[in-house]
Amino acid sequence: MAKTYTQLYIHIVFSVKHRQNLIHKSWKEELYKYITGIVKGKSQKLYSIGGVENHIHILVSIKPGISISDLVKYIKHGSNLWIQEKRFMRGKFEWQEGFGAFTVSSSQLKKTITYINNQEQHHRRVSFEEEYVEFMRKYEIEYEEKYLF
Repeated sequence: MAKTYTQLYIHIVFSVKHRQNLIHKSWKEELYKYITGIVKGKSQKLYSIGGVENHIHILVSIKPGISISDLVKYIKHGSNLWIQEKRFMRGKFEWQEGFGAFTVSSSQLKKTITYINNQEQHHRRVSFEEEYVEFMRKYEIEYEEKYLF
């Protein structure tokens, strides 16, 4: 085969260090736009981004040539520097170490986009910890709870 063709949808989830409620509504949309720019700058496509004060969800399609880990590293590092530069808050802003990354089929794309876009409503009923454990169960990922959070 002369060319590589892929369609890989990845739902990425990560939180603020110690799951602190530091992402303020007044600058959250600017943060999402900045992260969108990082993803586009790495030649990837962002379908949806959303979250609440302590974590974000990002749905991307990822092309060969960049690993999921590298993309998340670029997103976290770049957005962290940007938040510091903009002085949106006192003190130091940091993302948690690690992340969750879950594959999404084409048939579930619209449902996942809706889910990400409705994070504020979702988290009125479910905590981040409950949500994340549900992802681990749904995707049958083995984990030790003491290392999860």
